[in-house]
Amino acid sequence: MDSVDLQVLKAAHDWVRAGRRVVMATVVKTWGSAPRPIGALTAIRDDGMVVGSVSGGCVEDDMIARVRSGELVQDKPAVTRYGVSAEEAQRFGLPCGGTLELVLEPLTAASGIDELLARVERHELVARSLDMKSGGVTIGPAQWPDQLAFDGGTLITVHGPRWRLLIIGAGQLSKYLAQMAQALDYQVTVCDPREEYADTWDVAGAALKRGMPDDIVAEMNLDGHSAVVTLTHDPKLDDMALLEALKSPAFYVGAIGSKKNNDARRERLAGFDLSQLEIDRLHGPVGLKIGSKTPPEIAVAILAEMTAIRNGVQIPALAEPAKATVAGCETT
Repeated sequence: MDSVDLQVLKAAHDWVRAGRRVVMATVVKTWGSAPRPIGALTAIRDDGMVVGSVSGGCVEDDMIARVRSGELVQDKPAVTRYGVSAEEAQRFGLPCGGTLELVLEPLTAASGIDELLARVERHELVARSLDMKSGGVTIGPAQWPDQLAFDGGTLITVHGPRWRLLIIGAGQLSKYLAQMAQALDYQVTVCDPREEYADTWDVAGAALKRGMPDDIVAEMNLDGHSAVVTLTHDPKLDDMALLEALKSPAFYVGAIGSKKNNDARRERLAGFDLSQLEIDRLHGPVGLKIGSKTPPEIAVAILAEMTAIRNGVQIPALAEPAKATVAGCETT
């Protein structure tokens, strides 16, 4: 989940435990341009202190004033909209006449935020169901494809690591990449069957798998919220993972190495049961061309490219072009 929204839940939990009145707002629908995505959270304390955001600030200002006065919500969840008219959109600073629909929920000790946070800390993917009539909450496991759902009677929100990253290799670069990726809310798994690397893996929160890369890729059942990055420089390991990953729905598959090495890699892959479209999905050399030299810089370049692709941003000027191959031979 978004790290900003995790901060909202943690602050709201602390405020409720301290006996304060807290209202949490969740974006459930948007029209036009919206400054925050569906599922974004903000929490407002009875004295007007706020954490998180659902707009550029004016919506929060209005909600703060209404929470302070006690008029926003009392003991049951409610739905409100901002920016329905052009006048309101301008008043609340919504871009291009955008509109937000929010579920406003008064939080109590029975809201399950403590259990939710505990399960998220264990890297579980969790679904929280809020009954709009009673305010009752149930918490259970979610699946990777699950999304926020709101039908007017029940709000289901999904919390936890919404994105997964499998790193092949447990070397120095992998440690930087795993740490940074966790800050971007990836659930990180590292695969390395080599004892000399696996035995020194020490990144908290990043699970280590010691099986063979192709087996781990298959075991993880990758989906469109998954990424795979191979970093061993050993074709026997990296190529094993790529053969499986490129056939999966993973949104990003990348391999470390020079352009020359990756062009050779593509020719090797073309000799197996991969289509040209599948081979073309490979990002290699991995990461954006930002002059990276050190392991932390390379990790930044990799995550920058992953973030751009995840967000649908076109980056041809900063991505290394591949040498075309067809059916195992170079295109001339």
